[in-house]
Amino acid sequence: MISIAFTKNAFLWCMSAVYLMAFASIYHQAPGLYGNNGILPIKNRLLESLKGSRTPEDAFYERPTLLLLVYRIGLDYESGFEFICILGILCSFICMVSKMLRDSFMFAVLWFLYLSIYQVGQTFMWFQWDILLLEAGFLTIIVAPMNMFKSHDPKPRQHDAITMWLVKWLLFRLMFASGIVKLTSQCPTWWGLTALDWHYESQCIPTPLAWYMHHLPQWFNALSTAVVYVIEIVLPFLFFAPIRNLRIFAAIMQIKLMTIIFMTGNYNFFNILTVVLNISLLDDRFFRKEEPKKSKIGKNEFTRILSLVVSCIVYFAILYGTIYFFDLRINTSKYSIESRINFTEAGFFKAVRKIMPFTIHMAVISLMSEILGAFYRCIVLEKSLLSKLWSTMQCVAISAIAIYMFTISLVPHTAVDNTAQRNLWPIVSEWHQRTDHLQITSSYGLFRRMTGVGGRPEIIIEGRQNHQLQWKAYDFLYKPGNLSQPPPFVAPHQPRLDWQMWFAALGSYQYNPWFLNLVYRLLQGKQEVVDLIGPSPFPDKPPKYIRAKHYNYHYTRVNSNTKDWWTSDKEEEYLPSVHLGMQQFMQILSQTGIFEDDSKPKKTRTNNHLLENLLKITRTYARQISALHFILSLIITAICLTFLS
Repeated sequence: MISIAFTKNAFLWCMSAVYLMAFASIYHQAPGLYGNNGILPIKNRLLESLKGSRTPEDAFYERPTLLLLVYRIGLDYESGFEFICILGILCSFICMVSKMLRDSFMFAVLWFLYLSIYQVGQTFMWFQWDILLLEAGFLTIIVAPMNMFKSHDPKPRQHDAITMWLVKWLLFRLMFASGIVKLTSQCPTWWGLTALDWHYESQCIPTPLAWYMHHLPQWFNALSTAVVYVIEIVLPFLFFAPIRNLRIFAAIMQIKLMTIIFMTGNYNFFNILTVVLNISLLDDRFFRKEEPKKSKIGKNEFTRILSLVVSCIVYFAILYGTIYFFDLRINTSKYSIESRINFTEAGFFKAVRKIMPFTIHMAVISLMSEILGAFYRCIVLEKSLLSKLWSTMQCVAISAIAIYMFTISLVPHTAVDNTAQRNLWPIVSEWHQRTDHLQITSSYGLFRRMTGVGGRPEIIIEGRQNHQLQWKAYDFLYKPGNLSQPPPFVAPHQPRLDWQMWFAALGSYQYNPWFLNLVYRLLQGKQEVVDLIGPSPFPDKPPKYIRAKHYNYHYTRVNSNTKDWWTSDKEEEYLPSVHLGMQQFMQILSQTGIFEDDSKPKKTRTNNHLLENLLKITRTYARQISALHFILSLIITAICLTFLS
């Protein structure tokens, strides 16, 4: 068997880096999003769970978050949130730098710290990459060695292949579901292979490269959409192929897809995390840490030829299937490759009903083979009787955990097909329900429907001091607003307010109550919230009136004689002019929960002045640089220390 010791350690190091990005990003935005003067103060959400005579400990079991217990160290909720983020930054930084401390205990701490802020994150953390990080982070606890701060390098374990298999299964579920839901959603753009005609323009926060990709020929975007289906639906089955080069081919294609998405859209740490999950498909030989073992010439040559033949058959089948199911044709007169989906919706749904049970059976066979292989290695490769027994006991425990994690993951996995989900044993759904609040396994399905067809909806917030003056627009740092402002490159940072502004533009403010909280904070002139947006058009005092307009944005054309990146049309009212003395506006705000109810218990007050002052000093330094530079400075420092140690 090819060693995966280096591969596993690379996975753990990369997971540490992803955690660092996630904690640093949310920390930089914490005051404006969740502070006492923020858009969604977490104190109101936590105090809600402490109504009546409930103690923080009682509420903790229902909603496990350390923020319910920060009063024990003398911090209020706002300071506690920042303290947890800083702890996450420190722990992930240490895990990147120190291989000795890259163990299950540290990753358990990281997972619970992120779960603690996720539980109170509300609408600004309801993203699939947050739950993906929680599930991947929980699996990392199982993958990591139980080194418990020992001074020597952890030895490879015979069951490492089982734990890495769980990561592979998560990757399969993520990619397979993301491909399937595009078609089960019955979105006409995905079925018509026109999704990419709108995607680059309508995605939340595009990059400059997206402008150029948007202007590629339509036939190329259609062909690219077909390739996305192949990468997301077909190639994930190669994750479990017994032939090594098929698994590596699948991994490389997934990484290429994630790289393109990363370069054209600011999807924070999601693409990086997905690439990290692909490490589970690799081995030490891929990283040139292990040379292939020599065996008998005849046996080695026969195996190589057989693998080559089977691989060629698989590659040919994928190519032929792509040509057939997407009806690829070369148009010599237009120098293009034309494509269209060559199957019906009814046929596709029928195929999904047949494929879903196959995916489960395939996974069961693959997992059982890894478990049996681990037990075989315990008996054959371990030298002493004591080490055989100890390794076997470890395999029994890890196998039980792996089977349980796989079993409960079947509930979210079968979410794309009701028939497959109904056929699960009732005990499986019961087990999943018991752990659902911990987010250790979830369903996925990115880019389910293409939004922004016909132009991306965009909200522009405007304010003014009195009725005689003109309205001035708030130009956000990242989301489109100013027509001449180029799209930014901000990943791995996620400006969560800018993201939610994109979702708010798809509906109305009535369905986005946090938007009124944002307007209220701008009318108050709260600097914590203004920092999330950028330089205020009202530097001296806040505006007296604020309104919001709704527009359709489009990329400028290639041959247009303008330096603008965007054009806008279809101006409509999104929010009428409001002010702090407006009774109806204040009544609606009281329903959003932004005002603290004096009747609610005050469970925390800051009395740890030393820690409070340290948090304020840290915040002062963090505010002096942008969020992206803050994250990159931490990552680069950790990388330098890693290679120097």
